[in-house]
Amino acid sequence: MIIWNLSGLSEFRLLGFPEISHLHPLLFVVLLSLYILTLMANTVIVFIINSDNTLHTPMYFFLTQLSCLDICYLSVIIPTILENLLVGTVSISQTRCALQMFFFLFFGVAECFLLAAMSLDRYFAICYPLHYTIIMSSRVCRSLVAGSYICGAAVGLVHTLTTFSSPLCGSTIDHFFCEIQPFLDLHCGNTFQREIQVIVVAVFAILSPFLLIIYSYIRIISTSLHMASAESRQKAFSTCSSHLLVVALFYGTASSMYPPGPVLACISSTSCLRTPRLCADIWAYLCSFPVLPREFAE
Repeated sequence: MIIWNLSGLSEFRLLGFPEISHLHPLLFVVLLSLYILTLMANTVIVFIINSDNTLHTPMYFFLTQLSCLDICYLSVIIPTILENLLVGTVSISQTRCALQMFFFLFFGVAECFLLAAMSLDRYFAICYPLHYTIIMSSRVCRSLVAGSYICGAAVGLVHTLTTFSSPLCGSTIDHFFCEIQPFLDLHCGNTFQREIQVIVVAVFAILSPFLLIIYSYIRIISTSLHMASAESRQKAFSTCSSHLLVVALFYGTASSMYPPGPVLACISSTSCLRTPRLCADIWAYLCSFPVLPREFAE
């Protein structure tokens, strides 16, 4: 159980975007529209893949999981942002704030590891095509997805427990949802040790999957360049280029979480940069063909 150490405080205040209150109606309409579009697009992707037996392959299985994570990830923060834009400063209970922080970390970290699993799938499909169905069996695919969720849950739980168990000397969060970095400003005393902990976990949860993705694509590029057929090289690069675009947009969005200016802060952390990701998903995974597509090995 989390020990609330807030000297009797029962809720927090999310400041949101007071500097641009005149733009709140416009931002509300834009973000709500993009949020609905994102939900619909991801739902369509999941429906198409589940209803077509020819798409029951590891690559599309991972894409289904990625779409579900996208829906959950955005649903954790977008409603709070919309509420903030609609009514101004939002009051949020301790429990809701803790749950929001946990699920934001859970889904975000799980997505990092899932992207790494997808790069492994492309690595085995291109570098070991004759053994692909044996290596990427349905059991292995489900284990990779389960491992992604476990890592996300572990990171979210550790950060949420330590954050809400530390003494806090304030209740006003200068952000639009309960996220770790702004929450550190509420901690009493020196936060250096806590910041080091955040960095260490970030290295594990964000950098390690990213390095695995880089390694996989170095091997993929090396193998593709040695293919005898130009058509095979073209197929290999086309089926991987979209995943690289997805990775670039995901990590680019994460790195721009705190850009200068409240408008950019709002846009960068929401579905505005996720919508191009959906275009990349649909373009490459639903309109192109992988090298040697395989059914799940039973």
